Amino acid sequence: MRIFTAALATETNTFSPICVDRRAFEASLYAPPGQHPQTPTLCSAPITVGRRVCAEKGWVLIEGTAAWADPAGLVSRSTYEGLRDEVLTQLEAAMPVDAVVLGLHGAMVAAGYEDTEGDILVRVREIVGPDVLVCAELDPHSHLTAKRLGAADFFIYFKEFPHTDFVDRAEDLWRIAVETLEGRVAPVMSVFDCRMIDVYPTSRDPMRSFVDKIMRMEKDDADILSISVIHGFMAGDVPEMGTKMLVVTNDELEKGNTLARELGLELFSKRGTFIMPQIDEIEAVGQAMAAQSWPVVIADVWDNPGGGTAGDATVVLQELLARGATGVAIGTIWDPMAVQICMAAGEGAEIPLRFGAKSAPGTGNPVDGVVKIVKLVTNAQMRFGESFAPFGDAAHIVLDGIDIILNSTRAQSFDPSLFSAMGIDPLSKKVLVIKSTNHFFASFSKIAAQIIYCSAGTPYPNNPAKTPYRWAPKNIWPMVENPHGR
Repeated sequence: MRIFTAALATETNTFSPICVDRRAFEASLYAPPGQHPQTPTLCSAPITVGRRVCAEKGWVLIEGTAAWADPAGLVSRSTYEGLRDEVLTQLEAAMPVDAVVLGLHGAMVAAGYEDTEGDILVRVREIVGPDVLVCAELDPHSHLTAKRLGAADFFIYFKEFPHTDFVDRAEDLWRIAVETLEGRVAPVMSVFDCRMIDVYPTSRDPMRSFVDKIMRMEKDDADILSISVIHGFMAGDVPEMGTKMLVVTNDELEKGNTLARELGLELFSKRGTFIMPQIDEIEAVGQAMAAQSWPVVIADVWDNPGGGTAGDATVVLQELLARGATGVAIGTIWDPMAVQICMAAGEGAEIPLRFGAKSAPGTGNPVDGVVKIVKLVTNAQMRFGESFAPFGDAAHIVLDGIDIILNSTRAQSFDPSLFSAMGIDPLSKKVLVIKSTNHFFASFSKIAAQIIYCSAGTPYPNNPAKTPYRWAPKNIWPMVENPHGR
């Protein structure tokens, strides 16, 4: 067997002011053929798992480019077309192949392309023809479109949010691909549109129980190859935005259709109960400062670079400064210009500095003060499960007794190693302020005495009922109360 694999992924917040060009991919991950590291990123796990699987089977794996950019706004047309054509040219050169196994995200939007993954998959299908297996692993925070369904044989999505299972799902992808190529299964996809959009953390019920249920169903029913919840991505203003249920069966389309509908309606019945309760910055800081055990983690959930925001909001920091808080570490505030100034000044310097809140309204105000530069790190990175997440050149500064990490590559706060990489012991702090909606939970929950979910400012369009969508469907919950008529 000859199998082609590649990865091209980012998550597009169409409301974000930060445009994505090729440099954004190069800052996060750009690996030409054969140069992908042994450690996978979220969307490139099919490549690393594929190396092992093909080696064991004695098959030929032809690797194309792997590219990933941290979530932001629209991808420039030239950047998307350039990376897409790079991969497609590699596929054409690899022909003939027996299968194409891809790592995609599912929520990329480029200028002129509302459905980039659909565009890629259609072009792949045109190259390989109707009989070659085409499959992909994707992020659940994405859009499942008719174009994609028509071009691929099957999809596998991460089940967990935080996405701690991206390698496990790549294993599922390859298992089904191998069984298909060896003639043991014939995957077919069934989809049900839940006609809703919500946030579904699997670290808490009811989503925890729902994911456990579908995993038991996969294990107990031989007809079911995979079940996925496509959460949808509420910051992606595209026509097919919303939550979908996907069931992949072994040539049992009607059974899959029935199951997808049953599970989709069960999910819909729990709408509005999934996301964790949130409080504003005033209450959050008050609770944290009154705590008697530490560290307390304040999650600034909507200034989350993992959802495409800048990550430069200062609302929580300003509240802490106003109250004279101490024993606090902030990770992070994105400000490449301020980092550059700190790099020029050097470790140990004390300088006047303005930083933060440059990206958009609703992110607070820039902070001014005389800061001490404690530590400077080039190409800093933190852990994220089995992977590493870069946060670029970074500066650890202190302002009025508060430790602050300024970073130059946007990244949400995945792991406490974010702090230790900058010389801050997270266990020594009373309060850790991080920027993440839920990915942080897998690691920070292990050290936190308390987690406070804070909704501060308006950097992210987090209320779909009020978001000024232009293209997204209007007949889904919470835009309407009961789109299913029950």
